[in-house]
Amino acid sequence: MSAPAHHNLLQPHWAQALSAAAPERVGVVSELIGLGLGVQGLDAPVGSVLSVGSEEVAVDVVAATGRGLHCMPLASLQRIRLGDPVRRGRHGHLVPAGPGLLGRVLNGLGQPIDGLGALGEHELVPIENDSPPAMERHRITRPLPLGVRVLDTLCTVGAGQRLGLFAGSGVGKSSLLSMIARGTTAQLNVIALIGERGREVREFLEDDLGPEGLARSVVVVSTADEPAQMRLRAALAATRIAEHFRACGMQVLLMMDSLTRVAMAQREIGLSAGEPPATRGYPPSTFSLLARLLERAGTAQQGAITGIYTVLVDGDDHNEPVADAARSLLDGHVVLDRALAVQGHFPSIDALASVSRLASKINDPSRKAASGRLRQVMAAGRSVQDLIDVGAYQSGSYPLADAAVEHRLAIDAFLQQPLDEGCPVDESWAQLTALLARLGVE
Repeated sequence: MSAPAHHNLLQPHWAQALSAAAPERVGVVSELIGLGLGVQGLDAPVGSVLSVGSEEVAVDVVAATGRGLHCMPLASLQRIRLGDPVRRGRHGHLVPAGPGLLGRVLNGLGQPIDGLGALGEHELVPIENDSPPAMERHRITRPLPLGVRVLDTLCTVGAGQRLGLFAGSGVGKSSLLSMIARGTTAQLNVIALIGERGREVREFLEDDLGPEGLARSVVVVSTADEPAQMRLRAALAATRIAEHFRACGMQVLLMMDSLTRVAMAQREIGLSAGEPPATRGYPPSTFSLLARLLERAGTAQQGAITGIYTVLVDGDDHNEPVADAARSLLDGHVVLDRALAVQGHFPSIDALASVSRLASKINDPSRKAASGRLRQVMAAGRSVQDLIDVGAYQSGSYPLADAAVEHRLAIDAFLQQPLDEGCPVDESWAQLTALLARLGVE
């Protein structure tokens, strides 16, 4: 005999009432050690968000042991004490995404910090997401102009490629990113500033990026003084926002400064959770995280995320663990040279040490030949530099080196570009063709 119709109508309301009447399970803070805290009396999976104390400080569950949960905070732990109650968080790992974010500056939680009020049109999406399956990614077949002459010609980037900017501190990475943000033909930018000094944030937004660049960008900021979990979350949030726009079929440029500070945040989290230190103190989870994070960029069934990640090399050592791991995961690397920066050469890109793994596939044969020819001339000039320095170089024996020495100023002028000056891609290639004609090596 079927149940009465009114019984079926009331069943959902009964379920909601029973759920609301169920007793809430509350844990307690059992320990405060270093950067994290322990929780007992509450079951929650890794990745859950919990709320601690009367001030409802949000913490993430990063590990679970027989002694309870180990959590990392999204805010300061200074006012948390042993025995404080711990409850399940109300909002979980959700971030806003949508067109209402353009021109806005957010923190790692997706909350606006620019004083411009509530966000416009958006929806809440889970911060975690799977990378596109390998067989569902479209192949990268066309360049994405960046507005930087040396990159567009000698280190061409494809739409959906992931590129690393490798440099020590103070060599011009952030300035180069702002130049790309203004000059690229991508439909929009998502910029993540991870672990930056607080002073630099407004300088980057107002001086480097400017109103024009900000209007077509979403900026996610987590400064160096914020907890490690907040810095990591900012990187994940920026990636998730870019993924949302990609799913809408858009060409997105994701820029993250810096990937190294994301790795450092994960190192703090991993070591605090009890992971064993491996290479230079980085636990295994650091390199697993980098792979997952970087694989989320790229092409998909529709749209593409072109990723540009700065890598802060420790002591200008380009073989340190994070730089080495990033280089193996990315589709190319651009090396910024401190010696060039000291000379006032901007952008301070060492073109010969920089490689785009897709340049030969996305450039037509004539452009590929032109790029290769200038590289040959520059390499020839570098090979005789020691002889030039001691005054022992004899011209006439090596035509390519002769061209490099004779036209060194013209080559340097081509490689340099003012910070506030964009260069359309067709104009960049036209200037390269004219330079080769002047060198006599077409």
